[in-house]
Amino acid sequence: MFKLENTTALYLLAIIPLMALIFYSGLKKLDSRKKTFGHLPLVKSLMTGRFRFSPLIYFLWIVGIVLCLIMAIVNPQWGYKKEKVKVDKSDIMIALDISASMNATDISPSRLEKAKRFVEALIESRKGDQIGLILFAGGAYLQMPLTSDYAAAELFVRAANTEMAGTQGTAIGEAIALARRSVLLKDKHQRALIMITDGEDHDEEALDLAKESVDDGWNIFTIGVGTNEGSFVPVNNEGREEFKVDEAGNPVKSILNASLLKNLADNGNGSFYILNDGSDIISNLNTQLEKMQKRSVEVKSFTEFRSFYQYFLGIALLMMLAGYFAMSITGKKTDLYEK
Repeated sequence: MFKLENTTALYLLAIIPLMALIFYSGLKKLDSRKKTFGHLPLVKSLMTGRFRFSPLIYFLWIVGIVLCLIMAIVNPQWGYKKEKVKVDKSDIMIALDISASMNATDISPSRLEKAKRFVEALIESRKGDQIGLILFAGGAYLQMPLTSDYAAAELFVRAANTEMAGTQGTAIGEAIALARRSVLLKDKHQRALIMITDGEDHDEEALDLAKESVDDGWNIFTIGVGTNEGSFVPVNNEGREEFKVDEAGNPVKSILNASLLKNLADNGNGSFYILNDGSDIISNLNTQLEKMQKRSVEVKSFTEFRSFYQYFLGIALLMMLAGYFAMSITGKKTDLYEK
């Protein structure tokens, strides 16, 4: 396994464009000085033999030395010894509501966009655990089983939208049932199901399923997205944005069903939160997740790495010595910017 020990030192590479700028400015300044002596091509022809190598060669030589020194500081390493180690992981299934009501804008920029940003931040904070993703509306869909591929998880979250739902609704019960089916029950450790939804449709079956899931080791946490005041639900009608209407033609206002989500969390041995800018939900949620019984997983990990900084340092020293002797042979130093 290849890695860089000191990645922050890569910022030193910014020196090279600065060196190039100074070199270019110096050449321009040198040409302007030559012009003061006469016709530039004639002056250059008279100066033939002044330098053993062209100024560009000297510059590239110095750049090569700087690059080697920077790589010596970065210290590339190669893992050559693997050992099996046991690590503790949590199984976390995230269920994201993609029903049409999640397009409501009582939370800026919309409930769904706010929820997606929350899920991405949550995944970032739980690296080291197994993460799965369920999308649900009128039905529930396993978008990604439990995995450690966090980049893929974030990609699926960013791509989530209400158009992906085959049927409309808020099938919380189906999402819980799907989460339970997606793991092996023989593993006797605790798992977390984190549901991000407005809970718009009342789902009595979900409360019973939440109670049953506790016996299988599940802890259900609910994140409410929306406000008590609610908002009209925008829909796309042949390219025009309109509001969802009921059978009588009146605009439908979607309101956060906080009572359902709180009861769901209580029945599921978890906690209920409301997604807003004023509460540190991820910190509180992580505190709860750390209390859960984790699963021991045996993984192969590199325990010893071989460093290669000395090779780059040696090359830099050899290049400096070679440059010194090359300049000494001419009997004089190059003075590109000498007056």
